[in-house]
Amino acid sequence: MEPWQVLQERFHGNSAPKSINLKDLIEQLYEAFASNDVDIDHVQDLMATYRSNPQEWRKFAKFDRYRYTRNLVDEGNGKFNLIVLCWGEGHGSAIHDHADAHCIMKILQGELCETKYKWPKKYLDNQGNEFQGELEEINRCIYKNNDVTYINDSIGLHRVENLSTVNPAVSLHLYSPPFSTCSVFNKQTGQKSTSKVTFWSKFGERRNREIQNARTPEDN
Repeated sequence: MEPWQVLQERFHGNSAPKSINLKDLIEQLYEAFASNDVDIDHVQDLMATYRSNPQEWRKFAKFDRYRYTRNLVDEGNGKFNLIVLCWGEGHGSAIHDHADAHCIMKILQGELCETKYKWPKKYLDNQGNEFQGELEEINRCIYKNNDVTYINDSIGLHRVENLSTVNPAVSLHLYSPPFSTCSVFNKQTGQKSTSKVTFWSKFGERRNREIQNARTPEDN
């Protein structure tokens, strides 16, 4: 069962909590991360309880015509950050890990396809030389408006894509703890490289094209 399905079951019936706005979500996330003993299931519940409202997140949604963008909404208290990702038509991420962090993704607009992969396996050839094979796909899911999903490195790697050729997509991501670099993987060879995590904008302020252009190229 996918994480978003677990959340739906948890909220089934009259016990479903009242939806909250973006301001309330951020305030309650600060409360959730106030101690070192964080209940990540509760954090997922909070992300699921927020109902997407473009009037609240539109100022953070900065698009680029060539690749998806990461736009910082809140730096949290050092234990998490909250980011709006904007996906133009056909944009996608590289296959990547999450640097031992929790990752919760909520769809704010459109649809996104998440493909999960197993970590690369190592093999020996006839001469005893070690090599890695093609990444093995675990599953593929389409997430729609207000759906929530979760991943960490124990689950595997993933790639996120906007498969639409006509509609953009927007998603809200929470990472805990925040990280400045992650590993990206070649699907055919399993080889990995380090990629720096950058922000196209911060707190709804103007775009930073210099930073955006300096990003490591990805397999869009």
